[in-house]
Amino acid sequence: MADRAKRSGSTRALGDRAEERAEAFLKEKGVKVLERNFRCRMGEIDLIGLEGSTCVFFEVKYRKSTGSGRPFEAVGVTKQRKISRTADFYRMKKGLGGDTLFRFDVISILGDEISWYKNAFYYSGG
Repeated sequence: MADRAKRSGSTRALGDRAEERAEAFLKEKGVKVLERNFRCRMGEIDLIGLEGSTCVFFEVKYRKSTGSGRPFEAVGVTKQRKISRTADFYRMKKGLGGDTLFRFDVISILGDEISWYKNAFYYSGG
């Protein structure tokens, strides 16, 4: 049981470090980061930012190697739906109307390499 808790904590710590790296990377690219780890009952969005006038919902995925696949491959249809529904709640909470541009991007971190996949998936909340 202690091992499980320890793994869970270290996994969370790895995720936190990956999100910190992603946030620094995005800031260097001119993204204004608005939120980190936005949570509601629908789910969580790792980072939310503005690129120009577009609200961007970022999913951050980290892998130290490709043994379990590439990081961006872990953002499947179920995760996309969850992120889309969470983004709906965020937009409603912040009063962002239907005229607000938004998109879903993935920040993929493989070892020391960071890749930014813009428009990684389309809205699938419905």
